[in-house]
Amino acid sequence: MLGTTCVVLAFSLLNPVLAVRLQMGGSSSTAIGLFATLPFLSVALLVPLVPRLFARIGVGQAYRLGLLMELIACLGYLLTDDYRLWCILGLMAGLGAAAAWNATEALIAHNVPPTHRGRLTGLYQALLGAGMAVGPMLPAALGLGPQAANGVAAGALALGLAMTLAPSVARLKAMHDDHVPMGLMAAWRFRPTLAWAAVVGGVFEVGLGSITTAYGAQIGLDLGRATSIAGALGLGSFALQYPIGWLADHLPPRRLFAAGAGLLVLSALAFLQAAQHPALLWVCAGLWGGVGGALYTLSMIRVAHDFADSSALAGTSAMIAGYTVGGALGPIVSGWVFDHLGVGGQGMWLALLAFSLLLMQTRPATPGSATTG
Repeated sequence: MLGTTCVVLAFSLLNPVLAVRLQMGGSSSTAIGLFATLPFLSVALLVPLVPRLFARIGVGQAYRLGLLMELIACLGYLLTDDYRLWCILGLMAGLGAAAAWNATEALIAHNVPPTHRGRLTGLYQALLGAGMAVGPMLPAALGLGPQAANGVAAGALALGLAMTLAPSVARLKAMHDDHVPMGLMAAWRFRPTLAWAAVVGGVFEVGLGSITTAYGAQIGLDLGRATSIAGALGLGSFALQYPIGWLADHLPPRRLFAAGAGLLVLSALAFLQAAQHPALLWVCAGLWGGVGGALYTLSMIRVAHDFADSSALAGTSAMIAGYTVGGALGPIVSGWVFDHLGVGGQGMWLALLAFSLLLMQTRPATPGSATTG
């Protein structure tokens, strides 16, 4: 868990800083959004291959390899300002993230006792939320420039990699030895409402930080204040994860999913007024991080229950793929919307997205979706 927390800390520190560097260099919101999309795109491309990769080299070795690739990409940003090379490094970072991310989620889903899944999954997500909250705050708190912030992110990744070098890591398992293989599409068909919740969670929790930070810089905020918008997003994620895990152990999940979707609709509508009231940038970011992260956490908790008799790895891979699709769609769609429709368009498309999840969670349950509600 601590190694993955270091990875998230580095991610949340680095991405807003890179977005501001691109904005200061004259890149459009669409170009910034495209760059922010690339790591998520490569995660989505690798996720279907993860079970085969883990079976060949082991979960622990895949985790180590993933962190090494992320570290190399992070160091690469220090050596060049070329946008095309940054795109290649972004794809490399995404491949590394896919291995590390899938390994951690599958290990938790496979090994945590059923009676404590909600709370322990919530605790893990809270640690990640803490990393997401602290990372973007570091430039302002420590007086870091873009290059120094990049170096700190590389240091966090190196620390995370060092934590995985213990021999016991290579012996970890994330599936039953006699499990029946399940593909990604089969897992999505098995629980489509969970997959869509993961998509929406991905858009709001990780798909909006960079582009909203760039918008803050565009309206005149300095590096520290602009990146603190992403920090508010991470702080919201941190604050809500353990409580949502506890609630998942005590309340029907459909009720929690619907409540989260409703809050996202309201926050997106509030964002329509951000041009007149800039403080809403931080308020909405906090809600997006908290509720978006909660949707993903709830999806993973349900995976641990619903895929217990087959392969937790298949279920977690499906949710990660959905979350990653959301993380990829968030910046590229938002970048285009900001360039062509402004703040009003951004608020409306996010409201419609959240409303689609609300409709799915409030319609009568079908037998195939019973376990999600």
